Amino acid sequence: MEIRDLRKTYDNRTEALKGVSLTVQPGDFFALLGPNGAGKSTLIGIVCSLVNASGGQVSIFGVDRFARREEAMRLLGLVPQEINFNLFEQPFDVLVNYAGFYGVPRAEAERRAEEQLKLAQLWEKARVMGRTLSGGMKRRLMIARAMMTSPKLLILDEPTAGVDIEIRRGMWKLLREINAQGTTIILTTHYLEEAENLCRNLAIIDHGRICAQGPMRELLAKLDVEGFVFDAEGVLPATLPVIEGAVLRAEDDHTLAIEMPRGMDLNRVFAAFQQAGITVRSMRNRSNRLEELFVRLTAKDAA
Repeated sequence: MEIRDLRKTYDNRTEALKGVSLTVQPGDFFALLGPNGAGKSTLIGIVCSLVNASGGQVSIFGVDRFARREEAMRLLGLVPQEINFNLFEQPFDVLVNYAGFYGVPRAEAERRAEEQLKLAQLWEKARVMGRTLSGGMKRRLMIARAMMTSPKLLILDEPTAGVDIEIRRGMWKLLREINAQGTTIILTTHYLEEAENLCRNLAIIDHGRICAQGPMRELLAKLDVEGFVFDAEGVLPATLPVIEGAVLRAEDDHTLAIEMPRGMDLNRVFAAFQQAGITVRSMRNRSNRLEELFVRLTAKDAA
C-alpha cells in the first residue's frame, strides 16, 4: 500500500492529516501507532473508503483507491474496534452472509466459513447464537469475517481492546498464522507490547503527521537510554548514590528508578548501591523499548 501526501481537513479548519506519506510492503505486518486524536482513525477511514480525503493519493497493491474504488475495496478487509455483527445470528451464518455481499457463491462461502472458523478456533461455536460468545471469541469472529473475501490487505483497528492477556496472546497466534499465509496486515493498537511482538515495521503518527517510520529493529536501536526499577530491602537512605551518566529517583521508601545510557555496565550500578548500603531484592525494566520510543517521539512532536 502506498500513501502519498494524504490530507484531511474537517469543517475547513481542523487538519486531521497534514500530508501523510507511508509505504506498507506486500506481506508485511505493519504497526500504525499514535495517541488518541493523532489521525489514525481518519487515515484508516480514508483507506477503507469511509472518510473522504481532502487531498493526496492512496494505492492498494497498485490499484488507485479513488479512481478504482470498488476494485481497491475488494483487496481489503477491515476489523473495526467495535463489535458490529448481528448478535442474533450464528457465527457460520455471519460469515456466509458477509461473503454473499461480495458475490461469493454459496457453496464457496460455506467452504470458506468452515475454514476460517477452524483457523479462528471457533468451529465448535459455529451454530450457537453470536451473543453467547465471549469477548475474545467475538473478536476472533470479526477477524474470520474479514478474511472471508480473501483480502490481500487486512486492517485491524485495536483488535484486542478490552480482552485479557491470555485471550490477547491467542489472537496474536491467529494473526501470525494469517500473516504467514501471505496476507499483509496493518495493526493499530494502544498495547505497545503487542506491536513490538507482532510487527516488523511501524509508523508513529501524531498531530496529523508521521513523526517516525521504518523497520522496528532500526527504530528501537536508536534509543540511547534505558530504564530499570529496583526493589530494595529495607528503607532507602536519605541520600542516594551518585552514578556518573545515570539519573536515580526514589519512587517510594523501597523502590528506586534509574535512567542510564544504553549499554552502561550494571556492575557499576550495583557497586554504587552496595557502597550506599542498598540491598536489591529484584529489578525489572522500566518499560518496553517501543513504549520508550513512542513517548519520546510523541512528546517531541507535541513540543
